[in-house]
Amino acid sequence: MIATVLFACVQNAGRSQMAAALFNQLADSANATAISAGTRPADRVNPTIVAAMQEIGIDLVGARPRLLTTDIARSATLLVTMGCGDACPFVPGLEVLDWQLPDPQGRPLPEVRAIRDDIASRVRELTRQRGWVREE
Repeated sequence: MIATVLFACVQNAGRSQMAAALFNQLADSANATAISAGTRPADRVNPTIVAAMQEIGIDLVGARPRLLTTDIARSATLLVTMGCGDACPFVPGLEVLDWQLPDPQGRPLPEVRAIRDDIASRVRELTRQRGWVREE
């Protein structure tokens, strides 16, 4: 069975978008895949996030924020929260990790890069710990 990692934040316009894209780049898709959603989704992905991800070769231009529903959460094997707190749905039996990360909303590109790099480090560690690393 392929694991589904759900990355969730409030607007699904920054942290969770970066995390899911990085995960899908680093993880072996035969073992795990990532999706993202938000408790109060924005209209679009933050343009500074798009720029920061383009710098490392990941295109989020076509990505769209979506609402985190209980059904989406139920489809996941692992929920990684990033600031949605009590607004994230509770699914009995679903493993939850909480990554305390600053919200990139309104921050300048250098700060967004630092958040991106922190997320990338956490995603690398997660894929390594779970045995989901893509073989090159």
